[in-house]
Amino acid sequence: MLQQKETKTCMSCGKAVKGRSDKKFCDDYCRAAYNNDLKSAANNNIRNVNNALGKNRRILESLLPDGEATAKANKDKLIEKGFQFKYHTHLYHTKTDKTYFYCYEYGYLPLENNWYLIVKREGE
Repeated sequence: MLQQKETKTCMSCGKAVKGRSDKKFCDDYCRAAYNNDLKSAANNNIRNVNNALGKNRRILESLLPDGEATAKANKDKLIEKGFQFKYHTHLYHTKTDKTYFYCYEYGYLPLENNWYLIVKREGE
């Protein structure tokens, strides 16, 4: 008696799947599209935060002249360039009770009158 094989369908497009018995997709495009769709909603917030952190880092880097250890920038200038103060990677508290906000290796210290001290943390 001949055993009839059950036809599997692609999890992405619904076409018939040929080949191995454990195959779930008809081709690499459908496999990639299915997994991208599956992960895109969950990773959208992470992607947006990472983009904001990267932009903040680039802004701080651009305000610190080559070879200089520190620089000062006004809050208006930072905002004009698109800096978002709510995004930072970590904080550094000094013994004198000052708090530096860092975007990766570039940081800033709030000063008086909406001024900020821009710094770069050297290798640890």
